[in-house]
Amino acid sequence: MALTLNTNIISMKVRTNLQSATDGLNTAIERMTTGYRINSSMDDAAGYSIAVSMEADLGSYNVASDNAQIGSDMLTTLEGNYDLLNDHLQRIRELTEQASNDTYGEDSRLAISREITARLEEITRIANSCDYNGLKLMDGSVRAEGYNIQVGIDGSETSRINLSADLFAKCTSTALFNTADGGQAQDYTIEEVANWCAGLGDAGAGEKLAHEMLSVLDTAMANVSERVTILGAAQNKIESALSSIEVATINQTSSLSTIRDADVAEESTNYIQQQIIQSAASTLLSTANQTPSIALDLI
Repeated sequence: MALTLNTNIISMKVRTNLQSATDGLNTAIERMTTGYRINSSMDDAAGYSIAVSMEADLGSYNVASDNAQIGSDMLTTLEGNYDLLNDHLQRIRELTEQASNDTYGEDSRLAISREITARLEEITRIANSCDYNGLKLMDGSVRAEGYNIQVGIDGSETSRINLSADLFAKCTSTALFNTADGGQAQDYTIEEVANWCAGLGDAGAGEKLAHEMLSVLDTAMANVSERVTILGAAQNKIESALSSIEVATINQTSSLSTIRDADVAEESTNYIQQQIIQSAASTLLSTANQTPSIALDLI
């Protein structure tokens, strides 16, 4: 290589290497401080695009998990109220069974009727007041298609669990008993049902005897039990969806980590390496800058 005054090629090469070492050092520092191998699209354009998409999916999975848990909580609320209804219906059946025995006088039957009336009114109150986050669950106001629980991250049918409207059908005492007599819609009132269960009234005038109400009560209780069975199946679906979301989240997180996270051991090695190169280049740059001065010895 020629010895020149105007152009110092060696100095330029050393300066380039010094800049490269400094850039490598800064990159290693950035990766170790952020924990990410990819901090911008400049680091890895394809990897950055994939990482952004995966992060969006992970955010959606978190929301889907919350949705499923809220849906499960709603069904738990509904199940608790159905349990209360079953307790009242069971007690009403016991009282009706008691009233089916002809050893009770009218005063006793009036007392039975009053308790049954109170329990029927409580069933209606529970049905009308059962609420979850502003949604009425037992008053029959649910839309025909029921409620959908979004447990996936897209708009497909497989991302939703439908809770049938049957789960939320009207469950007041009159609604239960008006459809429990031979499957035909009736127009019974609470007072009529209570009196028949207590054995009050004239069966010949169209009223029912206490023992005849036992089968009606059984049908009403079967109605509630069927809803609880459907509810249990829906809860199992939601629990399965929660497990699926958890597995997907773990796998997605693992993939994202592989793509984006920095290997601290590797980056610390790079840091030391670039630091040594930077120090050497800095020292040699000083020497290279002195090279043109050798030409003065020849003049």
